[in-house]
Amino acid sequence: MQISHYLHQLQLCGKRQTPLTAKKLHAQIIKLSLKESEPLPNTLLNAYGKCGLLQDAYFLFEEMPQRDHVSWASILTAYNLANLPNKTLSIFPTMFIVDKLEPDHFVYATLVKACASLCAVRQGKQVHARFVLSPFSDDDVVKSSLIDMYAKCGLPKIARAVFDSILAKNAVSWTAMISGYAKSGLKVEAMELFSSFPVKNLYSWTALISGLVQSGKGIDGCYLFLEMRREGIDIIDPLVLSSVVGACANLAVLEFGKQLHGLIIALGYESCLFISNALVDMYAKCSDILAAKEIFDRMIYKDVVSWTSIIVGAAQHGRAKEALDLYDDMVLAGVKPNEVTFVGLIYSCSHAGLVRKGRKLFKSMVEDYGIKPSLQHFTCLLDLLSRSGHLEEAENLISTMPFKPDEPMWAALLSACKHHRNIQIGLRVADQLLSLNPEDPSTYILLSNVYASAGLWERMSMVRRLMTAKEVKKEPGHSTITFGKEIQVFHAGHTCHPMKDEIFGMLKELDEEMRKRGYVPDTSAVLHDMEEQEKERQLFWHSERLAVAYGLLKSVPGTNIRIVKNLRVCGDCHTVFKFLSGIVERELIVRDATRYHHFKDGRCSCNDFW
Repeated sequence: MQISHYLHQLQLCGKRQTPLTAKKLHAQIIKLSLKESEPLPNTLLNAYGKCGLLQDAYFLFEEMPQRDHVSWASILTAYNLANLPNKTLSIFPTMFIVDKLEPDHFVYATLVKACASLCAVRQGKQVHARFVLSPFSDDDVVKSSLIDMYAKCGLPKIARAVFDSILAKNAVSWTAMISGYAKSGLKVEAMELFSSFPVKNLYSWTALISGLVQSGKGIDGCYLFLEMRREGIDIIDPLVLSSVVGACANLAVLEFGKQLHGLIIALGYESCLFISNALVDMYAKCSDILAAKEIFDRMIYKDVVSWTSIIVGAAQHGRAKEALDLYDDMVLAGVKPNEVTFVGLIYSCSHAGLVRKGRKLFKSMVEDYGIKPSLQHFTCLLDLLSRSGHLEEAENLISTMPFKPDEPMWAALLSACKHHRNIQIGLRVADQLLSLNPEDPSTYILLSNVYASAGLWERMSMVRRLMTAKEVKKEPGHSTITFGKEIQVFHAGHTCHPMKDEIFGMLKELDEEMRKRGYVPDTSAVLHDMEEQEKERQLFWHSERLAVAYGLLKSVPGTNIRIVKNLRVCGDCHTVFKFLSGIVERELIVRDATRYHHFKDGRCSCNDFW
């Protein structure tokens, strides 16, 4: 009676993830001398693993006088749940070296999952080969795991071969293959397989939609979600909602995101942690940082993802003080920051000129939290130093860091040298950057301008020749603006819109007013060799200007206008939007490839650093 009671209670602990209760039950089991009673040790081990008590699980595992397949499956699963797949693979050989056990189907499934997490194709193939030769070679659960692994490793053809080898395909294998195709970006194959799936339930829809969103096909994912709703599929699991909310965040479609939020409330999922986190991220990325903060403040429980989402959001919207205050609150709440948290914090310092604070955070990340800085952390620190004029320290950082600096890093330092007119360091950096055979068109423009400002005309001509030889062309710019269900996309230089005459008239009227207020076009970013007047005309038809003119024509007077651009806003358009915000007396919000700009009363939230 006692044993069955403790078995039931421990199973509940694992299911509900209540670590303190698990420890209390363990203490009672020891006190009653039941710790050797089967199957209590394995059930306790499983509960510890699911409750995130990895160290306790490992000690218990090590103390076991007799370990069986269940013990091994439990400890390997615990490492997978703790996001330590390397550990899963490293301790596995002990199973047959020490315990003289061959893996069963449960162990094979955990090993394949670890390989999938690491995208470790070589080890995955070794596990697959061993599985094929084992007595469990027909196990469909392992095969489904193999399908997922090969898909995640970018090998959908091998995944399909495994799928085809399953004689009696169940919902798990179908779903795994649909997800595999979708995650690999193979929309046609995913849709064909989905269409032939005999029983389309919420989980197969989720696999298709989530996979497409993850592969960058967010628009397709959103349309399929709407189709799923029309089919009357009950949303008994909120995972699909988090995927579609994520798609709204990436696409910056605020209105659809708000509609989803309403559906989430109606279905009773707003209190779900990962849904609330997704909503915070979505509103921040859709440029409504106030709504993001409101949801964050309402959350009863906040994890590191919650805090990091709002900190990064505040940082990207130019709210440095708010981001740093949130970090202090996070630490006081006992939540340990992660790598992404520090990226947002140092980025925030960079755009507010808080050099001392940024250095302190970088040091704290390493010394207080044991986080090994990535290239992204070094890039943020370099950006902080170079923007603030600490060019020698920035140059020293780039030459001593444990990573090979990439093109964006050198370009950021060169841009700062140009801004601070440090020709000596600028030329050294320019030569280093040129030796990388850069790919970005804006890098060539920057190099050309730096050499020209130093009077090195031969080098400037060489850069121009390289641009011609490599046929360097800027990626076509496009900007998106949304009104309700209406989404309008404007492409730079395209004048075939039905409202082109009204848009042209609005832009011309605004241009005249800006020039009265002192606006002078900056044509330095125009790549083409043409007359100054033609360069100004090129700037006139930039996509974000077309979008803002359309927004002014269509929106309710006084309301904010939100625009999303695929490229970085050029310097001239940035100046134009500052003028426009003062002229039309509205807030113009632009999300470009690097950050968010809130233009209001002739100023921008980025303080002209972006």
